[in-house]
This record gives sequence, structure tokens and C-alpha cells, in this order.
Amino acid sequence: MDDSFAKAPHPRTQAVHHGIRRSQYGEMAEAIFLTQGFVYDSAEQAEARFKGTGPDEFIYARYGNPTSRMFEDRIAALEGTEDAFATASGMAAVNGALFSMCKPGDHVVASRALFGSCLYVLDLLKKFGVEVSYVDGTDLDQWKAALRPGTRAAFFETMSNPTLEVIDIQGVADLAHAVGALVVADNVFATPVFSRAAELGADVVVYSATKHIDGGGRALAGVICGTRQFVRDVAEPYLKHTGGAISPFHSWIMLNGLTTMDLRVRAQADSAQKVAQALQGHPALSRVIYPGLANHPQHDLAMRQMGAGGTMIAIEVAGGKEAAFAALNRLEIVSISNNLGDAKSIVTHPATTTHQRLSDEDRAHLGITPGLLRLSVGLEHADDLIADLRRALEG
Repeated sequence: MDDSFAKAPHPRTQAVHHGIRRSQYGEMAEAIFLTQGFVYDSAEQAEARFKGTGPDEFIYARYGNPTSRMFEDRIAALEGTEDAFATASGMAAVNGALFSMCKPGDHVVASRALFGSCLYVLDLLKKFGVEVSYVDGTDLDQWKAALRPGTRAAFFETMSNPTLEVIDIQGVADLAHAVGALVVADNVFATPVFSRAAELGADVVVYSATKHIDGGGRALAGVICGTRQFVRDVAEPYLKHTGGAISPFHSWIMLNGLTTMDLRVRAQADSAQKVAQALQGHPALSRVIYPGLANHPQHDLAMRQMGAGGTMIAIEVAGGKEAAFAALNRLEIVSISNNLGDAKSIVTHPATTTHQRLSDEDRAHLGITPGLLRLSVGLEHADDLIADLRRALEG
């Protein structure tokens, strides 16, 4: 075997093989360990396990599980981090990362353009005595002004939901690290395929694995990636005692999703580029937002940081909510749903679903207009998606 390959396999190869643990039966596919507890050979062994003497010495499924550990090891290898902890959902990962690191009196700086549930978690932090400052995530000067000595964390979505702002990960990380703050990056829209956030300076990377990692709309899951010290000494105690652990069955689904993720996401991004180009300039639309288009405000950054525009598109229907709803109701291939990253194309109306809890003023400030639609491009043929969307827009 070529030693260089053995030391540094391609991410696609890691996504198929890394972290496999086989039982005494030598199964080819990863096994599902559907057990809530584990048996000890002796009282002394039980005592040793509870002292945490080894990475594969399991106690209780809320603390860890062999199937979940395979998923954690595999995603950590793909992210280039030391460790990972799998959670019950993407929001369990966001909540676990932020709440485990913060205490009353701490300061967090966050991008203002975030998923509605992420904004809710930040509001909860404020209720527990954490100061939260919001900035335009695309403006490094605003980050610099808001960050200060003693700031605990800088939090952002590497590509924002739903308006697809692209954040300069390394730029924010340099500013945050200069004042001793940790960088927490929600990398869902950018995906593990196109965004190596840890390499660009993110200290903690969180995912809703429900999205592209599963890729089939089958299960909820999340994951926190970071240093072993943060994952095991900070995040894990919080999550295992508050009940945010993943189901072993869902870990198994995520393991299988990872094996095809690179192929799926690249195909979806190729189609998204074609769809965005085809819809650009359509008379029924006020704008098409896609990082792969040259007119996107952070197009150059997206190409440097990701090398592709990703799988998500935002389109604004010129006639507002009424016209947007009419177009949604005429779709035949694209499904109306609030998930994303699925093999099936999905569209949602953020103002009345994912971001409905925000005030009209806040939505307008974020660019979430009554006519805005968020499109997650799936694995259907791009020509069919383009025809479906045009038909829906034209009535």
C-alpha cells in the first residue's frame, strides 16, 4: 500500500471507511448496537468505566454507544477535528455547544442572519445572563467593533439561512482569536463537502446532520466537532446530563449517509448552479440569490472558501406573499417542506415557517421578504427542476 494514501486518504474514502468497529462476527456493514446499557464483568470494572478510563468503554447510551462513536469518529475525520459528539438533532448541537461553554456574565457576538431556532437559543442565553451582540456577519469591521477582551464566543452560520450570506471564516476567526474568543460555526448550508471550517479557524463546528449528512429525510441528528478537550470536557458533560444524545439507530443512518454524501452534494450543487442561472432574470422574480452567481455579494469569497455555490438557492417572487404562495401551489416536482439537504428538492416560505416568529421589522432587516422562497436542490435532473419552477412561476 502507498504510505501517503494510508496516512491521508481522500475525504470520500474517509466517508466510507473511517471509524469502523467490527464485532466478533466480522460484519461488513456497520452494526447497530440497540442497547441502552452495558454489562460489566465485575464491580471493579464498573467503577473503572465510570472514571472514564478509555474511549471505547461504554456505560450508558446517553453517554456513548459503539454505533454513535463510529459516526463521531468518521465526521471528525472529515472535518479535520480531534473529536466529535453526536446529538439528537442539529439544534441540540447548537444548544449544547453554546450553553456548555457560557456562564452568566459572558459575552457572545453573533451574526444577525441566523436560522430562527438559533436566534431562539441566543435569546435563551440572554435570559441566563449572557450578553449577546449582533452584527452584520459579512462586515469584518462590525465583528472587530463588537468583539472585546473577555468575549467568550463568536457564532455564525458559514452560509446564512435563508438569504445565503457567506461569512469570511478566517477573517472572523482571526479577529475572535485576537481577543481570546472561541469561534463556533454552524456549517449546515455549506456542508462538510464544500466547507472545511476548522481549517479556516473555527474552533467548534456544528451540524444538523438531519440535512445533507443523512440526505434522505429519514432521521434527526446533530453533531459537535472540535478539540478533544472541548468535546469531552465541555460539551459532553452538558449533553449527557441534559439528555441530548443521539439514538444509535440514527447514528447508523448517518454513517450510511456519509458514504454517499460527497457524490450527492456535488451533484446537487451542480444542479443548483444550473437552476440559479436558468432563473436569473425571470420576469416573475425580483432577485435570485446564489453564491455561485457572479452577482452574489460574496461570490469571490464563496469560490475561495468553498469552490462551489452549494445546494441552496433563494428566490424572491415579485408579487409578494400571494404570488409566492400561488407559485408554491403549482409545483409538481419540488415539494413544500421545511427540511433541506434532501435527495428530493424542497422549497419553503421562510417568512411564514422557519422565521415566522421574528417581527416584520426583523425579517425585513434580514432580507426575508414576503416573496422570498428558499429552495433546496435535490438529485432530480436539473432540466426537470427548471421546467417545474418556470411552470410554477408563469402560472
